[in-house]
Amino acid sequence: MKQIIVAIDGYSSCGKSTIAKQLAQYAGYRYIDTGAMYRAVALYFIKLRVESLALSEMESSKLNELLQQIHIDFAIQPDGTQHVTLNGEDVEKQIRTLEVGNAASQIAVIPEVRRFLVAQQQQMGKNGGIVMDGRDIGTVVFPEAELKLFLTASPEVRAERRYKELIEKGEQPVMADVLADVNDRDYRDTHRAESPLKQAADAVVVDNSNMTREEQMEKIYRIFNEACK
Repeated sequence: MKQIIVAIDGYSSCGKSTIAKQLAQYAGYRYIDTGAMYRAVALYFIKLRVESLALSEMESSKLNELLQQIHIDFAIQPDGTQHVTLNGEDVEKQIRTLEVGNAASQIAVIPEVRRFLVAQQQQMGKNGGIVMDGRDIGTVVFPEAELKLFLTASPEVRAERRYKELIEKGEQPVMADVLADVNDRDYRDTHRAESPLKQAADAVVVDNSNMTREEQMEKIYRIFNEACK
């Protein structure tokens, strides 16, 4: 049976990564977390003390020169999970903070950054057999993907999920701040000039606001199996 490309897009904190990981495991496919790739780039520039505004105003040639110094990969762990590596360093924990997530959303609007990462993503998935999640996978990275899913949920539900994640990581977030961050990221993602977040015309929409994890995965498995026929 041919191995297909599964493109999963949607808003922040919709559970895209969790769903994509589980689907990849179910299908025996490779999982590519594109959001983690943007977070890794953001972390690289945070460590260089280069702010997002400075990057957006930087000459294209200079920015591309800096981007070429970034190598992102996914290292499989003994328990089967995968960690993001940035220039050989495991940065999985570092990229999951609210600061890095917010910075990643800001640099994602920069055309040079998107083109740099889209080229890498297309190379990773050119032979199929992958599940890739992000904001523009079904519209820009793999518009020819055999299965496109678009995940959504209400901002309040997504903020609550994000709040609980941060608490579990030992942080002390303020709920109002988390909701504001979710709304800000939604606006940036949908209004950026380069590859804005939007639903592909042939995507299957899954609103998981009121679904348990088991219910949504059961639905997604059915959609996947149908796409493979």
